Amino acid sequence: MGEVVNLRRARKEKTRNDADAKADANRIAFGRTKVERALTAAEKALAERRLEGHRRKDPSQKDD
Repeated sequence: MGEVVNLRRARKEKTRNDADAKADANRIAFGRTKVERALTAAEKALAERRLEGHRRKDPSQKDD
């Protein structure tokens, strides 16, 4: 005779496993934490400010 299985518990376990699999797929697809995205954005903004700070003024433009 086979093992007795609680169907409610088995259904919940299957739902949990499906959710975990979907979460793993999303981690791979979207992969970066909010902190990592913020750090990259801050580094990019700093690099743009530094580049803009070294820009020479075009003599053909008027001073305002």
